Amino acid sequence: MKSAVRLLTVVLLAVVCLQLYFAGRIALMNWVAPQSTSFQRSEAVRLLADRHRLAWSQAWVDDAALSRHLKRAVIASEDAGFADHGGVDWGALKEAWGKNQRAQARADAKGRPTAKVVGGSTISQQLAKNLFLSGERHLLRKGQELLITLMLEGLLDKNRILDIYLNSVEWGEGVFGAQAAARHYFHTDAARLGPLEAARLAVMLPAPKRFEQRPASPYVLERAAVIAARMNDVKLP
Repeated sequence: MKSAVRLLTVVLLAVVCLQLYFAGRIALMNWVAPQSTSFQRSEAVRLLADRHRLAWSQAWVDDAALSRHLKRAVIASEDAGFADHGGVDWGALKEAWGKNQRAQARADAKGRPTAKVVGGSTISQQLAKNLFLSGERHLLRKGQELLITLMLEGLLDKNRILDIYLNSVEWGEGVFGAQAAARHYFHTDAARLGPLEAARLAVMLPAPKRFEQRPASPYVLERAAVIAARMNDVKLP
């Protein structure tokens, strides 16, 4: 019994230390931009293993060098309630779960598997996952993602969360951040992106490697027009 108590104590202390580590790293991001994310490091390893070279493009730009059109487009596309929620949009999660359950039921009726149709993660949740976690899907990882999300919301303001997200999110294989994406797709700076250009980049976020193959496909252009129409209704932090 004593051994079990000691083991449990050690595990609990390790968990607490890990949370303090995450909190300390996040608090520092008020002044120091993260050099890389967990997702970026895993992608670098994959590219080196698969291609034996590292084709990489990323350049941090400050808030003033990020187009307001891009901010509006990404919020409109990924997380319309970003400025108001506390990190988790429970309504969006419930809606996404219902859509995925219905899609799975249709696939089961036809005897074939299906992938997740839609996610309900907020920008803060996406950033929490990309900064520190792996791509595995299990209950403990989702629990840790929620804790990190709450730390982000508690220790950083919304504008800083959005800046870090836009500077670190993937926009293609080896293309990370708004400045690299603007250069890669439109040969301009992130500050100079117009509404339709910003909307096209926002469309790519759920599946950047797939959309990178046809960044001006009919689907991307049609979806971008929808996002552009919604952008003026978006509330910026």
